[in-house]
Amino acid sequence: MIKIAKVEKHFKSPGPQPNGLQAAPDGLWIIDQVDLKIYKVDWDTGDVLFEAQTDTEHSSGITLGGGHVWIASTFELQIAKLDMETGKTIAKYDSPGVGVASWREGMEGASETGAHGLEWRNGKIYIASPPSQFVHVVDTETWTEEHAFRTPGLRNHGLAWQDDQLWVADTSAGTVNLLGTADGRVYDVIRVEAPDEVHGMTMHDGVLWYCDAHNCAIGRLIV
Repeated sequence: MIKIAKVEKHFKSPGPQPNGLQAAPDGLWIIDQVDLKIYKVDWDTGDVLFEAQTDTEHSSGITLGGGHVWIASTFELQIAKLDMETGKTIAKYDSPGVGVASWREGMEGASETGAHGLEWRNGKIYIASPPSQFVHVVDTETWTEEHAFRTPGLRNHGLAWQDDQLWVADTSAGTVNLLGTADGRVYDVIRVEAPDEVHGMTMHDGVLWYCDAHNCAIGRLIV
């Protein structure tokens, strides 16, 4: 069975390269990997409701939990915990799954990189790591990894909850896979055809939203 998503572009991101999304009832949160700002925008118009500068580096994921904003500071190899009102960093923690991405193994100058997509649930952060090709589950109180499961494809990125299962985007393959969090078993697959790419991802009112860092588009994936 092949499911191909219809890509509905709704508005452009306020920043130059959006790379992570998180749904909230009062707006859509975005992290930009170039200007390193967090934005909260209106769901209908894309108008900016809030913005703040962060001290993260080439950031690739954002989530909300425990009264804070969490950012995957990808090139810094850390996860940043931010104040929701100001965007100021409260703490930074080592990113799990750090390493050289498989498509850069053996290349001169290849450097380690870290986390991309993030999701929060019950005091734990689910962290997509392209170098390890796993989702790592970390307890935020002790910052210990409790569990990890492999994701299909080359380059995992955005995450989004659907009940107790997790949608995981693979940017290189152009797929979005619905996985069980116990063992990474695949329950559904959606194809997103080129040239559109899914980088950040989130779920809002039962529909997957995505951002594309290459063209600044933010929109929905309709099957």
